[in-house]
Amino acid sequence: IIPGNHPISAQEWQYRVENFHRPYHHAVERLLTETAAASGKAPLVLSLHSYTPAWKGVPRPWHAAVLWDSDERAVRPLIDALSLPGDILVGDNEPYDGALKGDTLYRHCMISGMPHALLEVRQDLIGDEAGIAAWADRLEPIFAALNGDPTLHEWRQFPSRTGPYPAFEN
Repeated sequence: IIPGNHPISAQEWQYRVENFHRPYHHAVERLLTETAAASGKAPLVLSLHSYTPAWKGVPRPWHAAVLWDSDERAVRPLIDALSLPGDILVGDNEPYDGALKGDTLYRHCMISGMPHALLEVRQDLIGDEAGIAAWADRLEPIFAALNGDPTLHEWRQFPSRTGPYPAFEN
């Protein structure tokens, strides 16, 4: 539980929805729509996050993790490229499952059929400038190769492992 996030009043909840949640999703939708219109093809969406090296005292062995639902078009090549040098352990939906109903990739990619992947890097590996630079050097050619693959710019909807797609309120 994060102090300041729980408990919150109904008024604070509504304030956050109106001032952060909705503007964020509108901005994402606008960017993806503009990108698709300009290129005439589906944008490849790569989301980059980080996670703690341990959870509740249990170490996490993965150096990076690729999280996903059921669209593995970008996922498999990303896992393969990250794993190829043989120097890191890559989690496949570890330490989290990427089938997250309502999250940004679900809402903006799964529902519309945009290819996507969520990459998480363990925080202790990117905690200083050297770590950040090393990961940027590792990821740049991988992301460029993925983006250069024409099969990763096609619209194709996959059923979510979480069930039918809901309608989202704007």
